[in-house]
Amino acid sequence: MARLWLCAGGAGCLLVFLVLHSRLSGSPVLREFVFQISWRTEDVPYRLDVGWPKHPEYFTGTTFCVAVDSLNGLVYVAQRGDGIQKVLVFTEDGYFLRAWNHTVDAPHGMFAASAPQEQWVWVTDVGSGPFGHTVKKYSAFGDLVQVLGTPGQRGTGLNPLQFDSPAELYVEDTGDMYIVDGDGGLNNRLIKLSQDFAMLWLRGEKGTGPAKFNVPHSVTVDSSGRVWVADRGNKRIQAFEKDTGEWLGAWDDCFAEEGPSSIRFTPDGQHAVVAQLNLSRLLLMAAPPGGRIGSCSVRRAVQLADQVSPHLVDVSGRTGAIYVAEIGAKQVQKYVPWRSSFPPFHL
Repeated sequence: MARLWLCAGGAGCLLVFLVLHSRLSGSPVLREFVFQISWRTEDVPYRLDVGWPKHPEYFTGTTFCVAVDSLNGLVYVAQRGDGIQKVLVFTEDGYFLRAWNHTVDAPHGMFAASAPQEQWVWVTDVGSGPFGHTVKKYSAFGDLVQVLGTPGQRGTGLNPLQFDSPAELYVEDTGDMYIVDGDGGLNNRLIKLSQDFAMLWLRGEKGTGPAKFNVPHSVTVDSSGRVWVADRGNKRIQAFEKDTGEWLGAWDDCFAEEGPSSIRFTPDGQHAVVAQLNLSRLLLMAAPPGGRIGSCSVRRAVQLADQVSPHLVDVSGRTGAIYVAEIGAKQVQKYVPWRSSFPPFHL
């Protein structure tokens, strides 16, 4: 019996040592051990991939956003800072490929997608310098292809289109684009543009009622044809019908402590992945069937380390991996499903 108690006590001391050492030293191996224990206990279906990226020293600034090109297995990361490369490109396996810093002031949000003959990435720029208040399209190698808005000038206009701190965007395979314009600026609106950048519909102004916003911070589209907006300042998520812009409802009873900063869907369409910045928390929420969205349901709440501050997330349509841009930890981390893969699914 004494030997049993001695073994149990030793195991407990070892666990306490590992937790304290991982927090103090930042050891990725020990950090994975600690995360796996807590996540398995909570039955969360993801684990931290401590080997991604292979060389985290490329993160030299504050990482604000991440975008996955699932077709080509690429991950784009945008960071802020003086004298650094603003956009980094990795493989989904974690190998660094290249970096570029052309006409990017203060990146906030990103979206990456590809056609068989084309790779591109969109960046929202909230900077106050000569490139700010714009939404810009780049090639995979950083060549500037398209600029929406007036570089260096904030505004509220629609013809020509102007932005003030555009937060994020989502682009469908058709080329139709959804932009949330209002990261604390003049505008609090959701804009839908056609593939040739004509205005299709617009929703929003500052307020708390249906289809009104207070810092719309993230936008995505699900397979049922609904546009979802993380209405951060109002502590809710709102949904709209993508063709007409009809308001479909709001999830406003799951965010009493803090509003959502990011929203994406898993490739199987079963869950919404939601980040809460100041709480350093990820939520896995049940995705409702098509139509009106009803009430929200949190399936899992995953507490990250203190002051990690997850800002925006993206999800690989190929592997189901979740990539989290953490402005507090100044890194992007990858969480992979415990099971090997998701079934094929395309938004």
